[in-house]
Amino acid sequence: MVAILLAGLISYPALPTAPLPQVDYPTILVSANLPGASPETMASSVSTPLERQFAQISGVTQMTSTSALGVANITVQFDLNRNIDGAAQDIQAAINAAAGQLSKNLPNPPIFRKVNPADGPIFIIAVNSDNHSVIETDDYADSILAQQISQLSGVAQVFILGEQKPAVRVQIDPVKLASLGIGLEEVRLALASATVDGPKGALDGAAQSFAIYNNDQLLKTEDYNDIIFGYRNGSPIRIRDVGIAVDGPENARIAGWANGRRGMQLAIFRQPGANVIETVERIKAALPRLQAAIPPGIDITVMTDRTQTIRASIEDVQLTMAITVALVVIVIFLFLGDIRATTIVSATVPMSLVGACAAMYLLGYSLDNLSLMGLTIAVGFVVDDAIVMLENVYRYIEDGMSPTQAAIKGAGEIGFTIISISFSLVAVFIPLLFMSGLVGRLFREFAVTVTITIMISALVSLTLTPMMCSRMLRGRNEGVGATGVNLAERCFRSVLHVYDLSLQWVLRYRRTTLATLILTIVATKGLFPATGHGIHLRAVRRGAGRFHQRNDRSAAGFGRKSLPRTRTLRLSPSRSVRPAMR
Repeated sequence: MVAILLAGLISYPALPTAPLPQVDYPTILVSANLPGASPETMASSVSTPLERQFAQISGVTQMTSTSALGVANITVQFDLNRNIDGAAQDIQAAINAAAGQLSKNLPNPPIFRKVNPADGPIFIIAVNSDNHSVIETDDYADSILAQQISQLSGVAQVFILGEQKPAVRVQIDPVKLASLGIGLEEVRLALASATVDGPKGALDGAAQSFAIYNNDQLLKTEDYNDIIFGYRNGSPIRIRDVGIAVDGPENARIAGWANGRRGMQLAIFRQPGANVIETVERIKAALPRLQAAIPPGIDITVMTDRTQTIRASIEDVQLTMAITVALVVIVIFLFLGDIRATTIVSATVPMSLVGACAAMYLLGYSLDNLSLMGLTIAVGFVVDDAIVMLENVYRYIEDGMSPTQAAIKGAGEIGFTIISISFSLVAVFIPLLFMSGLVGRLFREFAVTVTITIMISALVSLTLTPMMCSRMLRGRNEGVGATGVNLAERCFRSVLHVYDLSLQWVLRYRRTTLATLILTIVATKGLFPATGHGIHLRAVRRGAGRFHQRNDRSAAGFGRKSLPRTRTLRLSPSRSVRPAMR
């Protein structure tokens, strides 16, 4: 018993903490960008070829596609038993297979992340600065903070809200351009060809060879103003002749504030199956190092920490379990009326709970709301076996036996009864152990925790309880007992008297009792079909396109915003695809 106690005390601090058991569906988000493309173009030239390849992957249970202005997001959900890393390899192979069917104008191939877009961010930090511009602050947030945080274990994606990437915006006067007979396409082609960072070749000599290193990219607005995009009457026409180039953000229609200060926010998402609290702890531990890696004057502030509510919930359940244990001990003392007997029975509770913690550690379980709820419920079960053993041993002590002889005889008689009680309690949780689906995975940890606790309590009741009875019991002292104990005894005798009267009445009218039982069964069978029934509907949040739609939102007067097109593909066991246009 000491070995079990030490194993549990060592295992309890090592158990991870989580809101619920880790049973997330393996989910992968695939994103593709084609600037300027309409939702219809994204759906036909990007989403459809990818969907056809993804539908051929084994283990896909659901596929959701969202096509918006210039962006397409495809969420692929796999079976619970599918490994997320193996699914990611299949997704990458499918993207490579669909490369020849995708639009040729894609600036970058589609990318995928092991993240569920329906999950909210677990951690949000704000990046602000009073000494640097918003564009400079965004550069440090994107190149240093987001990159370093993304490399932490358990982090799936870092999304920058209010992103302000640097860009050069060329503003053209259409009246001046029309007077010269030049179209906007000519200006665009001139701008694109003027800032290209490509290979320049090499110079080969008789004895030496030199590689040409030069960057043709234009980074300043003055260089853009000097670009020549045409000639009229032998004179060059420059950008400054028909407009002006100004510095600005890549997207001027998004912005972010935190506590009244302009900046951006880093929304951090976790990987499916990663522990929320452990991931957040890694992020917090890395923040001082990241703060030292960026220039002074750029502040990092924690805005949202999802683990605060999780920790509060776990602490509340732990407090509830402690109160439950205390109440059980008090009730045992009120009915037994003996400190030593109460100690013997109460020792079963911590031994069973601590032993269950050791088993949870070996099984890879966590301290979550369901497992702690199972331990709390098991508190009322674990004392039954010890009370039955104690009462049987105490009966022989009252008959004149020594405590050791009474413990041996009482344990020998009641051992099979304790085993039968324990297995009957375990049988109640067998349906939960074999329940399939997401609900079954959630409650499996709960059922296993309660089952292990009950079995350990049976072991304790068969070994520790009779041993303590032989060492601690000294015979019943009728003169010892508190007023509350005597009051409880009198109340119990009153209840026993009422029960005795009711039992005599039932035995006297046996036919009436049997008829009542039959009528109850018939009434139950008749009322069951009339009971309301319902089904569980799973709502899928399409959070993947949420930020993109916000970024593409047009201000008043800039035209009507294109609505996104959403398609959902659900794969049946026969792997047939049934698209539904929304």
